Amino acid sequence: MPVRRPRLEVSPVAPPTQDSPPTPAPPRRPLLGRLSLPERNYVAEALRTETVGGVLLLVAAVAALIWANTFGGSYEQVSDFHFGLGALGLDLSVAHWAADGLLAVFFFVAGVELKRELVAGELRDPKAAALPVVAALCGMAVPALVYFFTTVIGGGSTDGWAVPTATDIAFALAVLAVIGTSLPSALRAFLLTLAVVDDLFAILIIAVFFTSDLNFLALGGAVLGLVVFHLLLRFEVRGWYVYVPLALVIWGLMYNSGVHATIAGVAMGLMLRCSRREGEKHSPGEHIEHLVRPLSAGIAVPLFALFSAGVALNGEALAGVFTRPETLGVVLGLVVGKTVGIFGGTYLAARFTKAELNKDLAWADVLALASLAGIGFTVSLLIGELAFEGDPEMVNAIKAAVLIGSLTAALLACVLLKLRVRKYKELYEAEELDEDESGVPDVYEQDDPEYHLRMAAIHERKAAEHRRLAEERAGAASDKPNSPA
Repeated sequence: MPVRRPRLEVSPVAPPTQDSPPTPAPPRRPLLGRLSLPERNYVAEALRTETVGGVLLLVAAVAALIWANTFGGSYEQVSDFHFGLGALGLDLSVAHWAADGLLAVFFFVAGVELKRELVAGELRDPKAAALPVVAALCGMAVPALVYFFTTVIGGGSTDGWAVPTATDIAFALAVLAVIGTSLPSALRAFLLTLAVVDDLFAILIIAVFFTSDLNFLALGGAVLGLVVFHLLLRFEVRGWYVYVPLALVIWGLMYNSGVHATIAGVAMGLMLRCSRREGEKHSPGEHIEHLVRPLSAGIAVPLFALFSAGVALNGEALAGVFTRPETLGVVLGLVVGKTVGIFGGTYLAARFTKAELNKDLAWADVLALASLAGIGFTVSLLIGELAFEGDPEMVNAIKAAVLIGSLTAALLACVLLKLRVRKYKELYEAEELDEDESGVPDVYEQDDPEYHLRMAAIHERKAAEHRRLAEERAGAASDKPNSPA
């Protein structure tokens, strides 16, 4: 008896029709793609000021080293000179005023930058924010782990784990200015956003891990002052003579509360409105940042460097950097930890978010940028002072390690960036080209019909000029006697 085979039921497949084409796969989001025109202009302006400030910072650091290693006694006398209102708990040394006072201006600008990034920049879109946030987190976690394991293995103190976690954007830009590398806007924006997120986590580290015994009365006064500051902004009260005295009061109360005084600057910066309303060319936050950034980059940070970077760098001190677990951990954290952390974080973020690297760039560019982020100067010096407060010898050793680690990272970045400098120059020139002289780079006008009409007129004028020259040359040639055979 024959065995009956079961029938396979096959569902009929409807043929594709013209009315219902297959849905295309969504395009992969570009990694380090071209910025929008407003974002490009903002980044260019911000980095221009930071670059000038970075050069001043570099000069101040070199001056501090020369001063401390040539006239060490006078350097210490000036740094330790006290002045201020003792009755208000503000009788501080010059170095202390620079670290707690002037850096509050730097952190105020950092707060405004962070607010702007959150409401109008790269961080407003969670998908776009994932990349710099993950990269910055990995770029802080890996250096901290490198420091931790180095000190544990070497039997040193783990108190300085946060020292190599910070990136100094101004110093990094100064290095770019010195070596003459014009990065394309996407890389510059990534570096700036990375530094902003880095500053945010550095602020949190300072607030959480380096807060001494709290004075709740002073802290309550500082919080009340911040509420008043917020209400004045909310009701759009104008006048620097209102805000500057109030800011000084808030700073003084915050300093006496036991919370690091720079947190006051961050809090006030975050309160500014950074979104533009109809008819506004710049938001209040952008306007104030434009006014205060030169003060921060040109005065506050260089003066802090002048009174913080002055360490004795004799042969014994330099050798000790590589034999002491704490200082070796700082150097390795900045040079190795930062590079591995940021590059690895960026690569992982790209894989998991299915982002595709900009076709004009390569992963070697991300590696070079990651090594450049190993320059951790300003905030690293500040955290070093806080981590080993009360141990001047260790503070000086940590400062020397920060200087050596930052210098090594800068040299490594210079080598990696120089390998791609020709490509960067081509991309930068293409981004800046404004052949129709409209004031807007041509790459942003490709969809504008008026741009193509302007370019057509330009080419027609050039064609007419070439025709005229051709006719002149032809006429001149016909007037010449024939050459002998």
